[in-house]
Amino acid sequence: MDAPAVGAAPDVRVVLDDLGRAFGPRRVLAGVSASVGTGQVLAVTGPNGSGKSTLLRIVAGLLTPTWGSAEVIVAGTPRDPQARRRFIGYAAPDASLYAELSGVENLQFLARLRGVHLTREDLVAALGQVGLLGRGRDRVADYSSGMRHRLKLAAAVLCSPPVLLLDEPGSNLDAEGLEVARGLVEAQRRYGLAVLATNEPRESCWADDVLRLNHA
Repeated sequence: MDAPAVGAAPDVRVVLDDLGRAFGPRRVLAGVSASVGTGQVLAVTGPNGSGKSTLLRIVAGLLTPTWGSAEVIVAGTPRDPQARRRFIGYAAPDASLYAELSGVENLQFLARLRGVHLTREDLVAALGQVGLLGRGRDRVADYSSGMRHRLKLAAAVLCSPPVLLLDEPGSNLDAEGLEVARGLVEAQRRYGLAVLATNEPRESCWADDVLRLNHA
């Protein structure tokens, strides 16, 4: 596949410094500081409403912090929220797929948004690593919730992004699917880093360190 030339296992780091986010008068995050680098996995845990998903969206460049900073540094250069997106793979339960398109068509469309052309071999490999071989031509509308999440994971790891952000990585997955997700997270160490938002102890165990959030 034709991907941005970011190199194998680049020097990459995500640095949170006194990060905070408010929606009107309601604070969701306050005073969050952490750092994770190449070869590492960070799990972000906390009660519902503590800002786990918000934190990942800020790192992904989908939200701006109200105060503090969330830097994505690739090869020694901080990337602004727009530029960093080409270095990030992101999957979340509320991320959208096109139900009337097939799994393959969804992957092709999402890849084109990143300026990437997928060959047939790329598509077979992407579907195979999440256990969807033989279902790529089916409409996503006919997928189970677990299959949809597997497809989101496949899209997130396309092109082996240096930064992998997974919100509830085991959402709707059975035991086999959880092993798929764990394998993707472990493989990510070869390409960069991963940040997981989860309240599942078994998923936190995939990480080297845990950032625990409380209500702001």
